[in-house]
Amino acid sequence: MTQYVYGKNVVKQLLQDNKKIYEVLIADGSRDTAIEKMLKEKKINCKIVSRKKMDAMLQGNHQGIAAKIDDYKTYELDELLESIPRGKMPLLVMLDGLEDPHNLGAILRTCDCVGVDGVIIGKHRNVRLTPTVAKVSTGAIDTVKVSMVTNLAQSIKYLKKQGFWVVGADLDNSKDYREGQYDVPLVLVIGSEGFGISSLVKKNCDYCVRMPMEGSVTSLNASVACGILLYQIYNGRHPL
Repeated sequence: MTQYVYGKNVVKQLLQDNKKIYEVLIADGSRDTAIEKMLKEKKINCKIVSRKKMDAMLQGNHQGIAAKIDDYKTYELDELLESIPRGKMPLLVMLDGLEDPHNLGAILRTCDCVGVDGVIIGKHRNVRLTPTVAKVSTGAIDTVKVSMVTNLAQSIKYLKKQGFWVVGADLDNSKDYREGQYDVPLVLVIGSEGFGISSLVKKNCDYCVRMPMEGSVTSLNASVACGILLYQIYNGRHPL
């Protein structure tokens, strides 16, 4: 199966990574000489279409350019674990009920920055790897492996048997995130935008952490919370 992904940075990254591109659509009046030069050098078919047609084909801000590529690959959980370099302290992120593609794209981008080994999402009630996710991730969708599993709670139990500790981000019955122990094989669990971590997933976490809230707002955006926690883990593992 194929799909169209869009945005200038996304297409540029695909070209730089030599990813297979079947064709590129460029909206009339949105010509980009640098990209067109790369397309010509790589002998990739390029079509000039009306902006109206592109608006009808694509959802979101396509910036006048789209590339037709294979669907983004997902991995079995065991494949993800086997890909972790020998000797590296493993770090995985599990997303429970995340539905906003912008949040998933931003999380993948942060995961790439801190060297996360993979992201685990459920097959149900979770956003998929969409063109919007690709655009927001600015290329991280190609560098961070994503595993889709049927049951998150069962996956947590399996990961524990492989030696992982599982830490959830949740306000209730939790410790300050600065008190967490992160120098172990770790799975960080981030819940949905509106409801947080589901009760069954939380029950299977080893413990939960929270971030102090000094103002009137009682929660953070999922991708922001994930970013803060990932850098706390990075800081603990790579102190100055």
